[in-house]
Amino acid sequence: MRIASKICAQAHELLARHIRPGITTGELDKIAHDFILSQDATPTFLGYRGFPATLCTSVNDEVIHGIPGIRRLKSGDIVSIDLGVCYKKFHGDAARTHAVGEISSEHSCLIETTERAFFEAVKFAKAGLRLHDLSAAIEDFVDTKGFSVVTEWCGHGIGRQLHEDPSVPNTRQEKRGPRLCRGMTLAIEPMINIGGSAVKTCDDTWTIVTQDGSFSAHYENTILITDGEPDILTLLGG
Repeated sequence: MRIASKICAQAHELLARHIRPGITTGELDKIAHDFILSQDATPTFLGYRGFPATLCTSVNDEVIHGIPGIRRLKSGDIVSIDLGVCYKKFHGDAARTHAVGEISSEHSCLIETTERAFFEAVKFAKAGLRLHDLSAAIEDFVDTKGFSVVTEWCGHGIGRQLHEDPSVPNTRQEKRGPRLCRGMTLAIEPMINIGGSAVKTCDDTWTIVTQDGSFSAHYENTILITDGEPDILTLLGG
């Protein structure tokens, strides 16, 4: 999992250098696909439940699961890139949201808040604490910024499968959930909207968008629960 996650992080670093006005989401997908194969790994998402691409590329009001293609990014857009890597039957999963050219201060704040929400959650990703603790930390932080947390989609356990138990909600739960234990691996992924939290599925049956058309951001890392501070496996140096 460390190797799969490192390749995932490297792919994100590579993609970040190519995101600019004029590039298509399909071109970004090819860059990631070719890099992952060059590392003797495979793209987790390609073919997963029929998904047709290596990346999920979600632009502006698209929350998650956007399909790469001929769409050309333009200045003022934001694009969320979600990427999974499989290496020797183990998975790493991470997402980042990027500004394309010059973006508004509100959209910049959205991206920053979504990333910081992840790190607020990580403060509670320690053996002996409950899953509820990190979920509540995300919602509590986002509330202070006036944004909305997407409730219909959440993070997940990860390992030999992309999606494993437990689910990792991004909001407070009535039940405290399982106790975190050393060796657990989780994909924590806040999805945050400027407007309301409601989302809907597009006609392609994959792309999830905000119901009110407001912009959305996504940030995710695969982490390992340890006896001390968690290891963030999909950050270079993590």
